Amino acid sequence: MEPVVVAVLTALLGYAIGSLPLGGLLVKRVTGRHPRDFDSHLLGVENVFRLAGAPVAVASFGLDVLKGLAALSLTAASPWAALGVYLGHLHPVPWPRPLRAHRGRGNGVLLGILAGWAAFGAPPWWALAVPVWGYAAVLVATRYVAVATATGLVLLPLALAAVGAGLASVAAAVAITAAGLWRQKSGIARVRDRTEARLGDPPPVRGLSPDIVLAAFMVHPMTVDDLWQPPSQRWLGEVARRGWLPEALLRRVLLLMRPQIQGEIKGIELADGRQLRVLLLSGPMLPDQIRAYPEIAVRMAIQGAQLARDCGAEAFGLGAFWSTVGEKGLKVQEAVPDIAITNGGAYTAATVRAAIPGLLARFAASGGTLANACAAVVGANGVVAFGVARMIAGDVGRLVLIGRDMERLERSAATLRKKFTTTEIVCSLDINDCASADLVFTATSDPKPVLFPEHVKPGAWIFDIGRPADVDESVRDVPGVRVIPGGVVRPPGSMHTGTDIDLHLGDARVFACMAETMIMTAARSFDRASLGPQTRSADIEYYLHEGERLGFTIVTDDEFAALPLA
Repeated sequence: MEPVVVAVLTALLGYAIGSLPLGGLLVKRVTGRHPRDFDSHLLGVENVFRLAGAPVAVASFGLDVLKGLAALSLTAASPWAALGVYLGHLHPVPWPRPLRAHRGRGNGVLLGILAGWAAFGAPPWWALAVPVWGYAAVLVATRYVAVATATGLVLLPLALAAVGAGLASVAAAVAITAAGLWRQKSGIARVRDRTEARLGDPPPVRGLSPDIVLAAFMVHPMTVDDLWQPPSQRWLGEVARRGWLPEALLRRVLLLMRPQIQGEIKGIELADGRQLRVLLLSGPMLPDQIRAYPEIAVRMAIQGAQLARDCGAEAFGLGAFWSTVGEKGLKVQEAVPDIAITNGGAYTAATVRAAIPGLLARFAASGGTLANACAAVVGANGVVAFGVARMIAGDVGRLVLIGRDMERLERSAATLRKKFTTTEIVCSLDINDCASADLVFTATSDPKPVLFPEHVKPGAWIFDIGRPADVDESVRDVPGVRVIPGGVVRPPGSMHTGTDIDLHLGDARVFACMAETMIMTAARSFDRASLGPQTRSADIEYYLHEGERLGFTIVTDDEFAALPLA
């Protein structure tokens, strides 16, 4: 038989053996749990050991070793069988869903390959031990399995070449190294971003401890510069700044990417003693892209929900513009029914409802006369902004509803006029009408600021609920103006992200939509998820009281004196 045909057949045999989901099926059969519950990124011997015990962990790893050894034993240590079994383990055939299981880093299979080569005496055993020694040394020094694995992979072809192994063996080893390093790329990036768990550290895994609650939340870059916040991406940011990566090309590439884990929020200690951890996912679409390409945005939101589910999160929150896609999360929930999804609308409304009475009281205490004051509500066609208008209409002398749909504004105004007969209520499509207002409330979904210095008068109080911020930073320079970001919450404990991801809120603060995801997960009140355009009054009250019970605090305006707008 021709050598090429033999090489192809042995590679295919190896691939078939490598594709067998033996370890995952063993874990599922013994524990009754899906392997994705055991690790946030890969199956992981260490996590199986924690959650299923040493016998299951050793047996699972042993089955992977056996796959590598079997492939080489059946093919007289063919290097192409070695490559095939390794690729089959990392990228198996698409088994039916019940047979699918997460795969590890391939270290067990690789150890089986080395054992198979050693058993046939070519190359020398001590050369094959070099990658193992390198792996062990780096693992002891760094406690990062991804770095240790990458080290062992790099040493493999070097060791074979150094002892004069055949061209086929070296070529197969180079291909194994390339495939393995590609597999490790996310782990290496997480090491650089300081989000990878070290050996011995508890990773974010559902069920690891009854005292740990795991949620996930997806954000997006507000600007192109936000893409380069993670350390692993900064080199690409420098390339872009030098003009070597045109923004038009970058924008097209973003539409082809998938959501990624960018960090993990830790340090949240609930009032009942449990810890709350939140995986921070980033869907790499800019605000204007989410609006311009709704179908792609829905697809990416669904991918984010699937990633959150596969990482073991119990709930998934859609942040900022992600909260608007797919009928405000409804289509995402339909596509991924096995994880609770929320757009955070109920708790956002709850924080606004809780903050406004205090804000009006402080305005009055500072010398303002509410009965004679003019208030403008920007974005009044929206649910949140109209809720604000309904809350303040009875306290102010004049109310200006500003939006983009005059017919809907007039219907809303008519409703308010029936109840608040002494308040002058007018509608406008012109943002310049804010210039006469003593109080301005903004709650739009515009990707860029809508309120600038020419739109406000000196001494005005502005309550900015928009995310991203509706108020331009330059508005702070208007004499006497007070800008108060709304919908901001402080979780209990000492929250930190452990990464360079900037939420633009200062230390230990999150937006209310993220806090809703946290509260819903902590209370496991998944039936309270905010989905669709309507927000239920009962849910608003629920999150207000449940958040307080768990230790969440709604941030007041006094805490934002020097905080930049998000």
